[in-house]
Amino acid sequence: MSAMLRACAWTSPFGRFAAGALSALCALPLAAADEPIRIGVPTALQLPVGRDAIDSMQMAVDEINARGGVIGRKLELVPADEGDNPETGIYAIEKLTDEKVDVLIGGYASGVTLAQLPHIARAKTIYLGVGAASPSITAAVQQDYDGYKYVFRVSPLNAMHQARALADFIAGFVMGEQGFEKLAIVGEDDGWVQSLLPILAKGAEAAGADVRIAELFDPGTVDFSPLLAKVADSGAHFLVVILSRAASDVLVKQWYDLRLAIPIGGIDVNSMHAEFFNRVGGKSISQITGILSVRAPITPRTVVYWDAFAMRTGRSHPVYTGPGAYDAVHVYAEAVARARTTQADAVIRELEKTDYVGTLGRIQFDDNHDVKAGPGLVDLPFVQWQEGGKREIVWPKEMRTGNAILPPWMSKQY
Repeated sequence: MSAMLRACAWTSPFGRFAAGALSALCALPLAAADEPIRIGVPTALQLPVGRDAIDSMQMAVDEINARGGVIGRKLELVPADEGDNPETGIYAIEKLTDEKVDVLIGGYASGVTLAQLPHIARAKTIYLGVGAASPSITAAVQQDYDGYKYVFRVSPLNAMHQARALADFIAGFVMGEQGFEKLAIVGEDDGWVQSLLPILAKGAEAAGADVRIAELFDPGTVDFSPLLAKVADSGAHFLVVILSRAASDVLVKQWYDLRLAIPIGGIDVNSMHAEFFNRVGGKSISQITGILSVRAPITPRTVVYWDAFAMRTGRSHPVYTGPGAYDAVHVYAEAVARARTTQADAVIRELEKTDYVGTLGRIQFDDNHDVKAGPGLVDLPFVQWQEGGKREIVWPKEMRTGNAILPPWMSKQY
């Protein structure tokens, strides 16, 4: 193989694009071939969701660059702090698009991402979301394809998919296997939860649950004892929580200290963090949370990614944005390799054809450019904190890695 061909070739685990990449490179101006493909990363840099996304993306970039890059060009990251408010988020997008990045990969808070969408569309820059769950983000693609065709979501599953997964967890695990039929469902008053909670309550009731409480609370709550007392007074047997920004450290500690005879589970982004169990003094024991980011043989790439992440960062558990961000870089790189250009319309056509086995599962996009969900695609495992900070998948059954436990003060056994 010639030196030029070696420079242009890029071999993916799922395909070889050397000859086509060489042709595309030869058609480019020399300056373009020498310039890196710049990946703008709008994320909350001061939070674990941003930290783990950046580190995971750098892992993917290093892997691809070690193979020679894509269409003869190396990849590089250009981070920008979007914080957790719309004004900062818009500034981050405008900064990155003014710098003419080739693609945007990032996101965290749904409210921030929704505020960014018009600016992403105006800049005509591809955006791969890896943090925000609101269905409204990709609904914009269906409502105005020409304006918002640039927007895709790789991760997490949108709130409607998460609601269906939670409903399945409630029907199959909480009610079916454990016999808890009286539920309390509480969530933070944020955009993605506003979409999820009513769908979840309706699905649980359709499965035969007796939903005693279904309500939102202020994300700024610092004392959950009144809410927990209300849950206890309702006669609920199981507490379903849905939160990402709220102070779940306080919630879990107060739940443990009150010794409520009510197991707790649902979706808690803070509980996904590696240090959460130790941070709350082990008081999250028996808590269950839906989590995409878990070290288990979900695909041949999952454990490999986890172990490489741990070796690189010294952190054993990436939060949910980590694997999605890692996969997003590979998905984009393969689309560019097939398109033989970074030109947005050409890459969008290839992204729409994506069929990629990543760390999260098999990634395909629906007509709204949202990642498809379900068995054989990307699914939502439910993971429980156990003794010593160990985590086990307890649902769905086909992904189970260990038996579930109850809170230590409850005598009934699973």
